Amino acid sequence: MAEESYAIDAGHPPSALLKILNPVLGFLLRTPLAGPARKQLMVLSFTGRKSGREFTIPVSAHLIDNDLYALTGAVWKQNFSGGADAQVVYDGKSTAMRGELIRDRAIVSGLYLKCAQSYGARRAQVMIGLKFRDQRVPTLEEFAEAVDRMKLCAIKFTPAP
Repeated sequence: MAEESYAIDAGHPPSALLKILNPVLGFLLRTPLAGPARKQLMVLSFTGRKSGREFTIPVSAHLIDNDLYALTGAVWKQNFSGGADAQVVYDGKSTAMRGELIRDRAIVSGLYLKCAQSYGARRAQVMIGLKFRDQRVPTLEEFAEAVDRMKLCAIKFTPAP
């Protein structure tokens, strides 16, 4: 089994479960009921680049060097290619923001590593949606391999001008 040789692999919940959970999370994160999750998750609302469809997606929120990021390999990331506006609900506040897709292997690998180190191996797997084969924080090189293989990217969110 070739997949077992990778230090990092996908570890997100099944898509059927996400279809049920996402609308519930999207609602809860807009209320005080979300509690501590309000600093761990954010809700992104944006318009599809090509489809023009409205998307609302709860994702893990990563505060790295005081900047807000989404780390993902999901296809919706393409909507932020070249930058795109989004309404972001984070920590109970809704803010107009600009999301910028970052594909640079070195930058993205570094962000994943920094994130994983700050959470610790166990919590990082849940927060980043990845599985670590050896139950330790992977190396920069292992993250770089995963960035290439899984097409992982980062989206940096800054207040809209």
